Amino acid sequence: MAEQLALVIGGIVGGLLLLLLTGVSCCLWRRFCATFTYEELPETPATAISAASSRQGDKRCQLHSRTQLSRPSGVPFMVPPSFQGRDWVPLHNKELSRAPQDPCLAPELLPHTSSGNLGDAGVVGTINPELYKFPEDTSETHFPDGCLGRLWFSVEYQQETERLLVGLIKARLLQAPSETCSLLVKLHLLPDERRFLQSKTKRKTSSPQFDEHFIFQVSCKSVTQRVLKFSVYHVNRQRKHQLLGQVLFPLKNETLAGDCHHVFWRDLEAESLEPPSEFGDLQFCLSYNDYLNRLTVVVLRAKGLQLQEDRSVVSVFVKVSLMNQNKFVKCKKTSAVLGSVNPVYNETFSFKADATELDTASLSLTVLQSTEGDRSHPLGRVVVGPYMYTRGRELEHWDEMLSKPKELVKRWHALCGPTEP
Repeated sequence: MAEQLALVIGGIVGGLLLLLLTGVSCCLWRRFCATFTYEELPETPATAISAASSRQGDKRCQLHSRTQLSRPSGVPFMVPPSFQGRDWVPLHNKELSRAPQDPCLAPELLPHTSSGNLGDAGVVGTINPELYKFPEDTSETHFPDGCLGRLWFSVEYQQETERLLVGLIKARLLQAPSETCSLLVKLHLLPDERRFLQSKTKRKTSSPQFDEHFIFQVSCKSVTQRVLKFSVYHVNRQRKHQLLGQVLFPLKNETLAGDCHHVFWRDLEAESLEPPSEFGDLQFCLSYNDYLNRLTVVVLRAKGLQLQEDRSVVSVFVKVSLMNQNKFVKCKKTSAVLGSVNPVYNETFSFKADATELDTASLSLTVLQSTEGDRSHPLGRVVVGPYMYTRGRELEHWDEMLSKPKELVKRWHALCGPTEP
């Protein structure tokens, strides 16, 4: 009997405790839900107004929101840090008004807004157009003095089919003899001078738009030894072709990298009307940077070389040597070009040379032809330097380089006798 009574009393106490726990849990759940419940803002505009308050020397600004219309205090309202310290008033008739700034707001945090009617544009989250501007393309606006014109083209090489795809895009500011000019472009893949492809004739314009595509069949082994030549002609009424300028573009590995076409532009150069000298001619640029103490040589091209063997198997390269008081300092070589009496290089070399050494330094450029084995045969040589070593055009080229620091000075030079230095 006593055991049954104890069980009844324990059941009653357990039931009461369970009811008490259930009630407490319901109260806590209601408070938790009320904390994370957002009340809907009224449809009429109401904007928070902030005011700064300082406590015991603390200069930080705290935001106090207030609305023109009544709004429940339980609704959360956040103001971005860059707009703290401002007093904003409602918008009427699409006009924006701002209360005096709080002195605690840093000037660099102010938004860039223009005065007057802003329409439907808001202040928070506005886009700064300056951040989305692309770099300005100056290829059609900056032309050097004496420019004969500029040519745009694209190059792509397909290794599977061994095809060189050339796109002729456009030309600008060609120096045509008349306004009623007719222009066309001939494309050669040097060293083959006999075969060429030709564009359509563009009439009555000095800035033609071509948008034409051409295909050259060339093997993977020899493509990097080839040079694209663009010759721009004016066709007169008698259908005679007058050369306006040309572009020589060597095909290098970096030029043909990737499976997509690459767009380039080059300024036209005038064709040299002087006949080649006895041993040929070499064109190169000189530049001296007095700040870096660096002497730069850009080997461009040669013409009229007197090869000693079959042109289809020989290769020609240029050796550039820096001398000081007729003593060898350093030597560098260009890549070899196969079977051409008019090779194109466009390769740059730099030498360390102190400004005090330029009075006794000189540069020797030798054109050599590779023969059987590892031997080479010199085809011609030119030396440029100060008055101690040179005269004539070679001395003028050196002096012009010194008078125009950090500027490339380009000239043709006749090669002298084929003797190895």
